[in-house]
Amino acid sequence: MAETRSALVVDDERDIRELLVMTLGRMGLRCDTASTVGEARSQLSRNRYDLCLTDMRLPDGSGMDLVAEISQKHPETPVAMITAFGNVEAAVDALKAGAFDFVAKPVDLAVLRDLVRHALDLGESRKAGNAPPADAVAARLYGQSPAMAQLRQTIGKVARSQAPVYIVGESGTGKELVARTIHAEGARSAGPFVPVNCGAIPAELMESEFFGHKKGSFTGAHADKPGLFQSADGGTLFLDEIAELPLPMQVKLLRAIQEKSVRPVGANSEVPVDVRILSATHKDLGALVADGKFRQDLYYRINVIELRVPPLRERQDDLPGLAAKVLQRLAPAQGRAVPLLSSDALEALRAYRFPGNVRELENILERALALAEGDTLAADDLRLPKAAVSSQSAPQAQGSPGSAAPTGAPPVVIPGQPTVAIDPRTLNPRDTASSPLPSYIEEIERAAIQQALQENRYNKTRTAAALGITFRALRYKLKKLGID
Repeated sequence: MAETRSALVVDDERDIRELLVMTLGRMGLRCDTASTVGEARSQLSRNRYDLCLTDMRLPDGSGMDLVAEISQKHPETPVAMITAFGNVEAAVDALKAGAFDFVAKPVDLAVLRDLVRHALDLGESRKAGNAPPADAVAARLYGQSPAMAQLRQTIGKVARSQAPVYIVGESGTGKELVARTIHAEGARSAGPFVPVNCGAIPAELMESEFFGHKKGSFTGAHADKPGLFQSADGGTLFLDEIAELPLPMQVKLLRAIQEKSVRPVGANSEVPVDVRILSATHKDLGALVADGKFRQDLYYRINVIELRVPPLRERQDDLPGLAAKVLQRLAPAQGRAVPLLSSDALEALRAYRFPGNVRELENILERALALAEGDTLAADDLRLPKAAVSSQSAPQAQGSPGSAAPTGAPPVVIPGQPTVAIDPRTLNPRDTASSPLPSYIEEIERAAIQQALQENRYNKTRTAAALGITFRALRYKLKKLGID
């Protein structure tokens, strides 16, 4: 490492400062030290540093304040937090405040060296301008809508961190593409990106797949096999559909994330791994936590930063350009010229709800490209499901909230309460029965909960019992659905 690189070490314990200075010095860094927040601020005002390591507790303040200050005033300087062993909450708070990463006391020197290496690589990328240009990112995540502009801006910020990112969005919105972009823009871009679909691994093979196994550890283990964590060492592990993990595996995953080490099946000792965790699901993890189907401690550990990928129906202004880019990619593979979309085809796409989002758009255009003749695609060529066209193009039904529900309206059954029939036409006009299922179910849930609240004089305990759910689950749903 270049001798010109420098680091600031902030800790009120002399032994810790000396250990860190010695370790960083052997890696070729010039080190300054500070024992208080005030001294650190003084050093930062006079010098520029390639890295800062700060303790959590300092005599005149909190290291958390220093992290936030450095992130704001010296964004080119990665800062890592030194936390007490096992203090996961402090580590998570530090990452949310803008810390690049964290290391626990007593300091594991191997973990520290990996942290320093990634921090310096990130700093070099920032100074050299090696981050992917804006148009490169736009090519991966196309869209000029405010929602997509905000998404790309947030990706740029989280890529500078080592914090776990939880990517939430409906199926087909491009969650893996977001994860790959975060990896490509971060300090780990030269390392491996390992995606895994948690729902595709049989439960009995999960431990072996994630952590590896030793030869002879079970029938069929004819050789040592590295797991997904070892394969992603130095890079990023993307856990797609993480909600599908069974509870026993969630416990083991939590330990691997916290300890930064794994124990292969049949091994006598743990193996250190240096992996950044990105996760995603189309399910509502918060609701699963409330229902006891997903561990709360794992949820908070992977959800340090939450990133929402907007569905296609929320960015309809992107449809023409997005469709054009899809056709430009698909047409050469079919050996034909890139066709144009007629005005009626574009109107049909705008009226469609796209429950499958961008993935469904790609399938629709690929089918139209294969079956249509000529250089222009018309609305009929798209063959869109008529039942899923936006309600904006359908005639509005008559009736009032107090009118009887039509035949076939879905009933809501509340134990011990009269059956309530919900008329889809009385729901939010944007979320009718032709809307994506999650939105429609939310409206039915809202109506059922409001009915139960009224029947139980707004006593939440009795309401939860009447609905057959826990009080905690009811409290979560009230907050989620915006019921005051």
